[in-house]
Amino acid sequence: MSEVITLAHGSGGRKTSELIAGIFKKYLGNSFFTADDAAVLPRPSGKIAMSTDGFIVSPWKYPGGNIGRLAVCGTVNDLACMGAKPLYLTCSYVIEEGFPVSDLEEIAKAMGETAKEAGVYIVAGDTKVAGKGQVDKIFITTAGVGVIEDGIETSGRFARPGDAIIVTGDVGRHGTTILLARDEYGIEADCTSDCAPLWQPVSEALKVCPGMHVIRDATRGGVGTVLYEIAAEANVGIRISRQDIPVSDEVRGVTGLLGLEPLYLACEGRMVMMCPKDKADAVVEALSAFEYTKGARIIGEVTEDNIGKVITVTEVGGQTYLPQPGNELLPRIC
Repeated sequence: MSEVITLAHGSGGRKTSELIAGIFKKYLGNSFFTADDAAVLPRPSGKIAMSTDGFIVSPWKYPGGNIGRLAVCGTVNDLACMGAKPLYLTCSYVIEEGFPVSDLEEIAKAMGETAKEAGVYIVAGDTKVAGKGQVDKIFITTAGVGVIEDGIETSGRFARPGDAIIVTGDVGRHGTTILLARDEYGIEADCTSDCAPLWQPVSEALKVCPGMHVIRDATRGGVGTVLYEIAAEANVGIRISRQDIPVSDEVRGVTGLLGLEPLYLACEGRMVMMCPKDKADAVVEALSAFEYTKGARIIGEVTEDNIGKVITVTEVGGQTYLPQPGNELLPRIC
């Protein structure tokens, strides 16, 4: 195989077959992976959830992950937010002519390893090669299917006054990591993305609280945007405690230097959950048993006043509005 991707790799001929066999089947292959036009799969019983997402992160590799791991985590986490156990994924690669084959192999390897970790099968895919300059190195699109656990129904519109608000770990780490990886500000900090598949901790949280109202993946726009979306969707108010919001020292230092709000920086391994207050401690305890969610914390509550607004309680007990999300601070973070 050549050292870089050429247009011939996307032609559907011998080069394409070499690429599929030498990289994609090697790292993504499983008992359901097919060379046919569509995968034929066992039909799950009960309701299914389906999601699709595109990933164009720049740079494609960063501390804590790369676009391959991100593509799997992003889709399985979206399914998990609906209480769905992830079952199957498809993926589509759009690769820029001249992209190193060794880098593509690194991406595919990470994708296969993350799929195994998440317990999901990659069953079908597609590869296209774009001319030089038509794509920024590599884009990946995934679609996923999962089966919803019996009795589970979650949605942003189900938030209720009195619900406790939980985040599953420290916030803003992925966005900060990508910012530093671009090396545009000359800042050095030991910051690693939180990118992780979260179905296992979510499933345990649902066991102790099958009446969970809301689970939302805090990706683009971060936790702050998610809170505003839910406040509007459920026609409720949100009140959070600034001192209870977990932020790592590295993220706090970088955002403090640049004047950024950690609540509006992307996460790729953090969720916002809302559940009846009497179940909140049990949910946090269940989440804390897992490596990726051991920093789970209650940060506030849903209210019946200040409809559509997010109120922060400051460290000294004052209250202020969290500014509504504005323009994208960090383009290309997922």
